[in-house]
Parts: sequence; structure tokens; C-alpha cells
Amino acid sequence: MLMFEYWASVAEPDGPTVLRGSFQLEPGEARIVCALPEGHLESVTAKAPFYIEPDEKIFMNGFQTWTYCPEYTAKSAIRPHAPLPKFAVEKFSLDRYGDYHFVDYPNRPGMLHGFSYCYFRRGERYRLFASLGERPGYTIFRYDAKAHELSVERDCEGVRCGGDFHAFDLFYAEGGEDEVFDAWFDALGVRPRTAEKIAGYSSWYNRYQDISEQSILDDLAGCAELLEPGDLFQIDDGWEPFVGDWLEPDAQKFPGGMKAAVDAIHEKGFQAGLWLAPFVAQEGSSLLREHPDWFLLHEGKKWSDGCNWGGFYSLDIDNGAARDYLERAFRRVFDEWGFDLVKLDFLYGAAPFGTETESRAGRMIRAMELLRSWCGEKKILGCGVPVMPAFGLVDYCRVSCDVSLDWDDRPHMRLIHRERPSTRQAIGNSVFRRQLNGRAYWSDPDVFFLRDDNIKLTKREKNMLAALDAVIGGVFLHSDNMSEWSEEAKKQYRALRHMREATDVRVSTDGKWTLRCTIDGAPYEMALENLP
Repeated sequence: MLMFEYWASVAEPDGPTVLRGSFQLEPGEARIVCALPEGHLESVTAKAPFYIEPDEKIFMNGFQTWTYCPEYTAKSAIRPHAPLPKFAVEKFSLDRYGDYHFVDYPNRPGMLHGFSYCYFRRGERYRLFASLGERPGYTIFRYDAKAHELSVERDCEGVRCGGDFHAFDLFYAEGGEDEVFDAWFDALGVRPRTAEKIAGYSSWYNRYQDISEQSILDDLAGCAELLEPGDLFQIDDGWEPFVGDWLEPDAQKFPGGMKAAVDAIHEKGFQAGLWLAPFVAQEGSSLLREHPDWFLLHEGKKWSDGCNWGGFYSLDIDNGAARDYLERAFRRVFDEWGFDLVKLDFLYGAAPFGTETESRAGRMIRAMELLRSWCGEKKILGCGVPVMPAFGLVDYCRVSCDVSLDWDDRPHMRLIHRERPSTRQAIGNSVFRRQLNGRAYWSDPDVFFLRDDNIKLTKREKNMLAALDAVIGGVFLHSDNMSEWSEEAKKQYRALRHMREATDVRVSTDGKWTLRCTIDGAPYEMALENLP
């Protein structure tokens, strides 16, 4: 049992009003509702004394799916984005990929924070703290190891209030890993939308944007040798003229059009997938040039979400014409072109901030509900999205950053921010968010590689990545031209497909990391090297 003291600060015309109270948090659900005066919320915070053992591990879930979030210790610190001059941060929008523009980073040992859920683990015993509802505002957990204090905050600054407000909707459980996470999802009432895991191919991590109708057909021919009926063949970024222009493909790259590509994929017996980033548009796109009034403004300027593609900006989901455009794009993708699944990326761009009538999290949840309504029963693979707002609304979801073609990207990239591409960090996130797989959705740990060209990973690193992807996720994709695989690689792929049937999967991260599971009734073990 923990005793929390809480307070809610409300800005009123005659000055701020602070309401105080307390509550006991015991195993199970706790919903704290406050009667607030008319005004605008400044902060809602609760704190409790909380002691951990010296060897206890701490997990704080990162803001979005790309955000690196390993287990920490009481001596760890979470580093903010690169310490660059303000003009450089603003020029490249480096603070927009994660939570840097709205969350304080003390960057001191023992000062940790995360979103929506966290746990404290000693051996196989977990103490899980989690949100039961984010619409009033993201639930931000903080732990101060020096002060031995756990705090919970609602990200709701500026939201207009008056009457009952859900200050906190919390869940607490103690026990084994499956025990506490099963209990949380039972309390949430969330289940995966589909029972179907997927395997297959994505065009991104080999050719990247350099794709064409011919390259897709070449890779499709290779996949026909080894993929199974019903597998996914996904056309990733690069098919569109510019990010944001979704109604027609790049005519030079895909002269036959997208329906012809889908027909070719279906003829091979595969599901057809297509990449889009629906809530953003890049500099140079027709959408941005012709409809500047469709974009989200903050302090009179278009909101920049990052520096990809030379810079890109958020569409305003409250603009009816922008919503109509996206609905029309999805109708074309599904009804005219015939795609079966969409990978929807950079979704965090929908809700970089809230309004006086809606929290940042509430806006993100509403954006995800819009996507679900536009896609109907078609499958969604979410990516670059705040983690909990996607629960129950997407069929599959990335749980990591992008893998890189080497182990941990270039040295200067390691300084940029927590959302950078990195095979090492992708593996770490897939391990520490493994409890979401099969509960919130089927998890996408990102692709694996078996090829020898255009890759800098060692054979050992490739094998480790592939084995982990096979057993701890529900999405199993690669980006290789399978026709160029050696016989050894083809044999390995068949074995990896069989590994997806593993049971009793466990990853030990105390001391030397080890993957353990049962395959065909026999124990399987793999040492995981050079990981956090």
C-alpha cells in the first residue's frame, strides 16, 4: 500500500486555486476524481514515498514507439536530446521526435520518467504502476531515487476545467510478469484486434526510398520462392511523389499505377501492404503548397515535426477539409487500389499539443480513432505513435525505433535523441516492451536481415536479431531480395519461421542477457550479447 498526497492547481481570474487530497494505492484499480472550479488546469500531481532495493530494476515506458526505454537502475539518468545550440535544435526540430518540447529532463542520476506505465522489478517479482485511461491527459510517472519518491502527473496543462475531473486512473499490481500484465489488460478491457500474426517483406531496409515498379516486382519474384500464402508484401516509403501527396503514386517510379502492383502481389497469394504518414506532409509537397491552411499552427507558425525529407509538418485534424482529404486517400488505397493493410507512420504528428478543450493525449486518441474509422476492418500497422493511445485501435504496432544497417549507428547520431535508428536500441525496446505483444496488439520489433550485401551487421548480430524477432513479436518482416539468399540463408529462414511457434518465451536481463523458450518440447537458449 502506498499513501499518495496529491494537488491540482487551477488558474482562475482572481489567481490560482490549489486543491489538495490524499489516497491509498493498493493492488487493483484506483480512480481519483476531483471537483474542480471553473478555470484552466495548471498541474495535477501526486507523490508518495517509495523505496526500492539496491538491485531493483526500473522500467519507464518511453513517450512513443521509437523512444528508447531500457530498464534503469537507481543510478541511471535519462539524457535529453543533443546539447546543441538553440538555433540548431530549432532548425532541425530535434526536440519534436519525442517528449522534449513538453517534459522536463533533469538529466541527473536517479531522476527517471516515463509514460502510461512503469514497473520496478527485482528478479521475477514486478511492481507495476499503470494508467487505466489517458484521454484526460498522459499519465507521466517519475521516480526520484535520491528522495525515494514516486510521482504521478497528468499532462493536462491549459485544459479548461469545471466540475468532475479524472485526476488519476491508476492500476497497481505485484507479482510475476504475466500475472501483473494480464491483470492490467483485464482491467483495461483491451485485447488484440486480430488473432493473426503476420510474416513477410517490407521494401524499406534495403532500397529505402529508392524503389520502383520494377524493383518491387523483382523482390516480389524472390519472395514467391519462400514466403507462404497469406504473408504480407509491403511497399514502404518512396512510392508517393512527396510525403503528404497520397492520391497518386510517383508516375516515373510506378507507371503502371498502384492497382497493378497490388494485383501482382495478390497473384502470388500475398496480402498487399502500403506505407503512409497520414498526419504529416513534407516541404515541397503539393498538399502543403496548395493547402497551407490545413496545417496545425502553434504561436502563428506551422508546427514542424522533424527534419526528415527536408522538414515536415502536422496536418490539423480539426480541419474538415484535411479530414476529408485523408478519408478520400484511404478509400483510394483500399477500395480502388485494393491494399489489405496500411503501415501508418509518424503518427505522433497528429497531437504535438492539446487545446483548452482537449489534452494532448485526448487529441492523439481521437486521431487514432479517426484512422480506425477510415480503415474500417482493414489492418493497421502503427509506427511512430505514442504507445498507449494505440492500444486496441491498431492490429499491429512497432514497439521500437528503426533498426540500422549496423549495430548502433554512427557516433554522432548517438547524441541526437532517444528516437534515432539503432539495431541495438531496437532490440532493447522489443525486449522491454515484450509484455505488450498479444495483449495491446501484435508487436512489430522491426525487420531482420539474412543478406550479406548492403549490411554492416555481423553474422552473430543478424542471427540474434532474427531469433528475437521470431519469438518476441507478432510481426516478422525482412527487407531482403530473397532470390539472392544463399541456401544456408533459406534454410535459416525456414527454421526461423518454425521458431515463431515457440512457447514459454522468457528473456533474462539480469547479468548476461539470455533468450529462453521451448521449441518442439525441447528447451532453446541463446546468449544475447552487447546489449544494455
